[in-house]
This record gives sequence, C-alpha cells and structure tokens, in this order.
Amino acid sequence: MTVDAIQDLIDQFEREAASDQAHTPDVGIIMGSDSDLDVMAGAHEALTGLGFEEVTDYENPPEAEFTFETYVISAHRTPELMYAYAQTARERGLDVIIAGAGGKSADLPNMTASLAYPIPVIGVPVQEKSVDSVIGMPTGAPIVAVDAGKSFNAGLSAAQLLARSSPKLEEKLVEYHDNLQTDVAAVSRKLHEQGTPAFMAARDAE
Repeated sequence: MTVDAIQDLIDQFEREAASDQAHTPDVGIIMGSDSDLDVMAGAHEALTGLGFEEVTDYENPPEAEFTFETYVISAHRTPELMYAYAQTARERGLDVIIAGAGGKSADLPNMTASLAYPIPVIGVPVQEKSVDSVIGMPTGAPIVAVDAGKSFNAGLSAAQLLARSSPKLEEKLVEYHDNLQTDVAAVSRKLHEQGTPAFMAARDAE
C-alpha cells in the first residue's frame, strides 16, 4: 500500500467521522494482513448468517438493520492508518470492532482497544502463538478475546453486544443456539441407533 493510498484511507475515515450520514457500519472487522482473511472470514460468516450485510459503498449502503465493514490495517506497517481508524471509530458510528492479528507480536487488537476506547474490541489471535500477545492487556485497558482462529465466535459476540437493543437480532441468536442443541440431539440419537462402527463409517464417508 503506497503512502498516497494510506493517506486516502485516512482522509476517508476522517470525512466519515465528520459527516452526518444516516447509516454507518455497526461492526468493524480489521486484520493485520490479507493472509489473515482465511481465519477472519469466520466473523463474516457469523454476521451474515445473522442477517448483517457488508458495507462496501458508503453512498449506497445496504438496507439491513445491522451492517459491518472490513479492512486490512497493520499495526506495524501502517501505524498511522491504525490510529486513524481507531480514533475515528466512535464518530463514524461503530459499536464494536473485531480485530485479528497473527505472529508473536499481534498488536493490532491491543492498540485498537486502547485507541478506540470505550468502544469494545474483540481480539482474534489468528495463530496459536498470537494468544499471549492479544490477551496481554494491563488492568484498566480491557479487551475481549476469543481463542486462536475462532473469529466466528468473535462475530457471534459482536452480535450479542448489539442484540440488547434489537429484539429481532436477539431472536436470531436464540434461534441459532437452539439449532445447535437440536443438531447435537440428532447426532446423539443417530450414534445410539446406528452403533459406533456404523456411525463412524457413515460420518467418514460424508
């Protein structure tokens, strides 16, 4: 990303923060590199499964009740962009940020949580070795974190935070949870009725 491209994004965030646009994303998904997208796509899956839509054109936003945006922002390679994103998040209308980063120095979630405070930030360690870095915030500088690679759970957590003001979203979350229970019950019955060897053979053949 060139210096001009970075400045264009910074200017965009600042314009959006200063505008009175009627519709802004509720959730921001950011990651340190596009190589993290395979892991962070879980948050996209969770949110869209609950009826969220992704904003890609701010002049023609989707009509969904809840929306989200996605950016690549590196704490180490583009610190000015990270600062601009986090510091304008509140004025831009974001209610929750999901931030993922990999490596032993996964600083994007932590720095974003500090700069965007009091907006809650859900950290996603993209790799197992990123866990200590993501959860290692000092007392008074909170961050919520999920286990390594569990960005789907981060998406669900973001939805939970927003659901308290939306009975419709809360209903979708309850329905999702009920479906999980139903799936477990169905698998349990099938295992019991087929017996272990037949069940395992059928499962492995799928």
